[in-house]
Amino acid sequence: MKTLYTKTDEYIKVDGDTAIIGISDYAQEQLGDLIFIEEIPAGKKLDKGGILTAIESVKAATDVYSPITAEVIEFNEALTSEPGIVNRSAEDEGWVVKVKILNPSELDNLLSPEDYANSHD
Repeated sequence: MKTLYTKTDEYIKVDGDTAIIGISDYAQEQLGDLIFIEEIPAGKKLDKGGILTAIESVKAATDVYSPITAEVIEFNEALTSEPGIVNRSAEDEGWVVKVKILNPSELDNLLSPEDYANSHD
């Protein structure tokens, strides 16, 4: 499984023609304690750079953007009752959606883990 990042602090873990998307550990640190994540219905089409979902924390509300063009397969239902999972495990248990990748070439424009880490130095 390959992990890539966006400049807006989302990650995507690619596994064949599917992937999981969430916010990076860095992003959850900046936001603080999460209190709400808007549910995304299965079947929803996502545009690259379009709004994936809204997240609210004790500090701020922000939009999360889709790193690629995709179709939602599954929303992480555990986040509905316990959005704090993202604070504890942003890049593992705290994934937001599982998607079907519709345009694999878009992955070429995302950041490697090293480039992403360097972008926050």
